[in-house]
Amino acid sequence: MYLLFPGRHHVLTRFQAAFLKEQDRTVVWAVTSANHHTTKRNPVPYHRREAAIERFSLQNGLRSLVIGVTDTPPTDDFADVTIKAIEAGTDDQVQLDPANTVVACSTPEVAKLYEQLGYQVIDVEPPGEPRPWDVLLMIAEGNDGWRDLADPSTVDVFDRYALDAHIRRCVNDPVVGDDGGLTTTRDYKTYADAFETAADRKWLQIKDFVRPGRILDIGCATGATLQLIDADPRFHESDLIGVEVARHLYAECVHKKEQGLFHNPNVYFYQRNMLGSAVFPPRSIDTTLTLALTHEIWSYADGSRPATVQRFADAVYAHTAPGGVWVNSDVCGPAEPERPVVLALDDSDGANPDDVTELEALHDPAAYVAGLSTRARFFQFAHDFRRNAKVPFAYAERAGKLVLRLADAMDFLTRKDYVDNWLSETHEQFCGLNFAGWSAVAEQAGFSIDPASKPWRNDWVITHRIAPVAAITTATGDPIDWPDTHQLLIARR
Repeated sequence: MYLLFPGRHHVLTRFQAAFLKEQDRTVVWAVTSANHHTTKRNPVPYHRREAAIERFSLQNGLRSLVIGVTDTPPTDDFADVTIKAIEAGTDDQVQLDPANTVVACSTPEVAKLYEQLGYQVIDVEPPGEPRPWDVLLMIAEGNDGWRDLADPSTVDVFDRYALDAHIRRCVNDPVVGDDGGLTTTRDYKTYADAFETAADRKWLQIKDFVRPGRILDIGCATGATLQLIDADPRFHESDLIGVEVARHLYAECVHKKEQGLFHNPNVYFYQRNMLGSAVFPPRSIDTTLTLALTHEIWSYADGSRPATVQRFADAVYAHTAPGGVWVNSDVCGPAEPERPVVLALDDSDGANPDDVTELEALHDPAAYVAGLSTRARFFQFAHDFRRNAKVPFAYAERAGKLVLRLADAMDFLTRKDYVDNWLSETHEQFCGLNFAGWSAVAEQAGFSIDPASKPWRNDWVITHRIAPVAAITTATGDPIDWPDTHQLLIARR
């Protein structure tokens, strides 16, 4: 009765059409990772995949049932989970079992799971031809030969919805990982909570510079800042646009909109990486906000970091309307990044192991790092920062103290308490550019720097987090004032 065809089904091929026509069964398409899209592993949204399957079935005379299966971590119960998802997706009207179902699968590990449940498995691998995922990679490479391998119905859907361009953008993205995150180690709940908590403070800092019209928040996280803009009567007639690259955070933005947490009907969210290609037409945005974002663009740059941040600033300038503004609030490096300093760190506030640890091998890396003394945490940071952020981070030990660049000292001190996301945070460099450097990037793009722009120091962090356990001096022991840690850059076109 049934042919169960599990898979992600991003691209449907001519070979699949010929194969399925020969089966004379109802094809049950179990579309896995149905809740994932705009990622390297799953670029095409489920609703587009479903539409392509239905059109493919109609044009090839197939009777099909299309069921979305939520993404699951690797498990030996995958086959059983899929069967149950099909039952739930059809209100228990379709009951698959080995007596009425044959499974079509070319992945040996997955095929084995169905065989263990008693199902007959037949291979659908095209002999001597690219498999569907290979065809998708051809699309990503810009190789139009994919059109000769894909079924005409799929070509039609891809052309109408520009899915080939979408796939190229996702698969070739230099920043986003396979599953739509910046790193595989980021705890997005902690990250989201931090953005929600900081939104009010950041809004007070930037609200007087926001220009009504089309307001764009790049790296909008959970949409918390757009909620505050939505509540401000000055912007009731504005379009509010959020762009977020991380799948987990984008999903929260969409969820908020579905819950009715925005009163303005003109609220839109995009899951995009602004480095991939132009997202908005030239001169179409009145205000662009980047809050706690630009250091990530610097940190996750593919290739030359200065060239990447310049490309980002150029893109912001291009979409900014005349008279428009770019408001950039973020961390930054000290004014004298290369200044050599002597850093003294407390070693009595935690453990002092003889060597650093490979945190990925630990069950609870956060607990381990939290238990280290400030001094021991420095050495662990140096180890992880060098390999994750791919920076030199040079230092020397002298009489129990550390001699290093002021920028490197502040990169550690401003991050040493981020234990929950340690492995993720050590991918990022807060002090890659100072305020003058970020201002120069904006000016080279064509912006004028508003006099209200300034670097500033987070004195609460200095007083409560850094000064109690650390001190910086010159080589002769003279105290040095703590440098600026943040910037507010108002760039006008």
